[in-house]
Amino acid sequence: MTTLDEKLLHRNNFHTSSTRSWEAVSGIGWHEPTPSGLPLAAIRTLSVVIPAHNVGYCLSAVLDALEGQHHRYRFEVIVVDDASTDTTATIAAQHPIVTTALRLPERAGAGTARNLGTAVARGQTVVYLDGDMVLPPHVITDIAARATDTTVLVGFRHNLPYDLHQGGRGVLAEHPHLAADHRVVWRPPVGRPLLYTGITLDQRLEGRPLDHTRDFLDLGYGQRYIDWDLPRMVVTALVAVPRAAVLDVGGFDPEFGRIGWGMEDTYLGACLIAAGLLIIPLRQAVGFHLDPPDAGQQWQHKLARWPATLARYRELMRRPALYGRSRTFMADMTELLHTCEVLR
Repeated sequence: MTTLDEKLLHRNNFHTSSTRSWEAVSGIGWHEPTPSGLPLAAIRTLSVVIPAHNVGYCLSAVLDALEGQHHRYRFEVIVVDDASTDTTATIAAQHPIVTTALRLPERAGAGTARNLGTAVARGQTVVYLDGDMVLPPHVITDIAARATDTTVLVGFRHNLPYDLHQGGRGVLAEHPHLAADHRVVWRPPVGRPLLYTGITLDQRLEGRPLDHTRDFLDLGYGQRYIDWDLPRMVVTALVAVPRAAVLDVGGFDPEFGRIGWGMEDTYLGACLIAAGLLIIPLRQAVGFHLDPPDAGQQWQHKLARWPATLARYRELMRRPALYGRSRTFMADMTELLHTCEVLR
């Protein structure tokens, strides 16, 4: 059977006709913030799924920002607490914007938490949002108005150290900057292997992955931009996907969460691309990513476990692409749901 790696070599990312058609119908630019009253925003139902582990320091600000969205239509907010040991569960259970809050009995990783949230979601489009991402008021409408059954909509993040946000309240008085995302302006290290491909650069580079690939158009057919390829552009800090497509490919691989950190979103991206979905950026959809107080320590811990998760990813890419997994996925999640505490 055709492996996932091989499948990607035959998939393009020619999304220009989709974006231009949308602009013609809506009368606004693809990358422009969306007016709250745009009728296109009412066409699809939407669920926001937030995996949350020990984000008590900022979760209230994240949920407040969702409550402050100017979207005129109902959307779900589902928080899945990944066995936190701080106030995360309490915040999720009490915040008025949250429609469903679940708590896993033991830590399973963000991929499993997202899978569970996807299983209980009722929206046609699922927005995966990290529990430390604060969104400006237009973002949910931006996504809802553009989402389809065949596209993955990619947002961006502006990282803020803890001493600059102190829990995140009030950060939206400022505007997050697109160029702060490393998929937009990228300054890789020199003289040591890059994490994803192992390529070693011998001179300084200011890369522009988004610009130089024409909004990811040039990453189809398995092409790369130095260390970047199309699956790696799918980052679940902020990304919107058709729920049915996620179920069909079996969701996030839970093994990544057991091994360590990273790659579960890249693997899901690869599966969705293999299934024929297009990856389209939304340059206006930029949120503030709020660092924890011990960000440096957490980052070093994550990097130490990166080689194992990358090895898992490479292994899965050599396997056949998966389809028709919806029934198995829902059965697994229903079984997991029976072990969870329902907070709301």
